[in-house]
Amino acid sequence: MKNLTFILAFLLFCMACSTSRKTKDAGQSLDELQALMAGTFTSAAQAARDSAFYDITLHMYPIWPDEGRWLYVEQAVSAMPDRPYRQRVYKLEQAGPKSFRSVVYTLPDPGAFIGAWKEPARFEQLAPEALEIREGCAVVLERQADGSFAGSTLGKECESTLRGASYATSQVTIREGLIVSWDQGFDRNGEQVWGAVKGGYEFRKQ
Repeated sequence: MKNLTFILAFLLFCMACSTSRKTKDAGQSLDELQALMAGTFTSAAQAARDSAFYDITLHMYPIWPDEGRWLYVEQAVSAMPDRPYRQRVYKLEQAGPKSFRSVVYTLPDPGAFIGAWKEPARFEQLAPEALEIREGCAVVLERQADGSFAGSTLGKECESTLRGASYATSQVTIREGLIVSWDQGFDRNGEQVWGAVKGGYEFRKQ
């Protein structure tokens, strides 16, 4: 009886250690993902060799460190840095043992936060609850064997009305010093109406 009790106690201890290790590993992976995504990136090199792509600057910086893993995202044509055409907030979450989710939110007053990537403290005046989630637009990322992360949005779930679109898709690859992002909009017939045609934008970390 004593041996059985010892074995059960040992098994429970091993399970607890395994759960703790998995939780720790997941947390580390989320931290790694956030670190890879954080910073200032530009597609200048790609634009210089291929006129099909614009020179775009992408800023992604952590905000609300005590509330989880959040990133403020600001994207603009490099020649017009003060006129961003996209402002979002991403929340990074665990989605599975080796998968992660970048949930997309919009700001209630985007204009008030232009340039806030330089001053993350400006977000202290805004609560996460004030954001509006973009349903169906989360990007699900899988950890790859080489340590990178790759994934996309799911099907046609991300609604879009930009330039006559019905839905949008995003394909993303993230690795050290590089983010490749291919955003496209499609009408109800599946015809592309906006976004790059040849492939994703290559954003290199500055």
